[in-house]
Amino acid sequence: MEERGLHVPDSVVINKGNPDDNDLVRLCADREVIFVEHTVVPPHVLEACPSIRAIVFMGTGAGTYIDVVDAANRGVEVRAVPGYGDRAVAEHSFALIFAAARRVAEMDRQIRKGNWSPLGGLQLAGQKIAVIGLGGIGTCVADVAAALGMTVSAWNRTSRQHPAYVADLDQALVGANVVSLHLSLNAETKGLLDERRLQLPAPGFILANTARADLVDEESLLRLLASGRIGHAALDVFPNEPLQDGNPYAGLENVTLTAHAAYMTDAAYEELWLRTLAAFEQLPNA
Repeated sequence: MEERGLHVPDSVVINKGNPDDNDLVRLCADREVIFVEHTVVPPHVLEACPSIRAIVFMGTGAGTYIDVVDAANRGVEVRAVPGYGDRAVAEHSFALIFAAARRVAEMDRQIRKGNWSPLGGLQLAGQKIAVIGLGGIGTCVADVAAALGMTVSAWNRTSRQHPAYVADLDQALVGANVVSLHLSLNAETKGLLDERRLQLPAPGFILANTARADLVDEESLLRLLASGRIGHAALDVFPNEPLQDGNPYAGLENVTLTAHAAYMTDAAYEELWLRTLAAFEQLPNA
């Protein structure tokens, strides 16, 4: 934080690296509040650290990293930090969409191998995009897509006052050339894009996911990528991170991968830290 010129309160200790469970117990043993970014905090760590009374999750989708029900049962308050990176994630979504549409990563790989093979792609103007989720990020994506001349069909679980909003998810998906996901993950959204819904967009469509991997049925996704029914998957999130050797995505040419980095701009990270400190200061007896 200091290298970014951001204030770190004296009571806050920054840990750098990727701690395992034993490290977490050591680091959190005498702490009342912990900040969590991309580290899983399992129940047995909370069991071993009874002093913890609150967790500030640095982002949205805390349930991916923390069993929030178990935490609540232990009297541990979990607070998320939403909204800090809406523009950053929306821009990354379009970076992935553009890369998929113009086959950027595929040509890059071929050129590095010594193969000069220009590849044609998809011009986005005039194409239909289904934006799934109209929170801050999805709304930004929908607006940028409209500015590009795309036909925008945007669905949200609750009604939205947005010109692109449609109330029926299937209607939003039907015939879409691009599908971009911007939903939180919970019991109602897990596996939302199952095999049936993945068949609704146009053949060869682009699927971009900067939200959560488990919104999509992975077996269906891999099968439809292999068959070409899905033309390209542009993914920033995965069921298990980081990817392990032999992961099937790594062997597919029609996949573009980034390392859960959609929110990672200097501007977004500064805002994240400021909002994290604000959430911390709002805790009782902070």
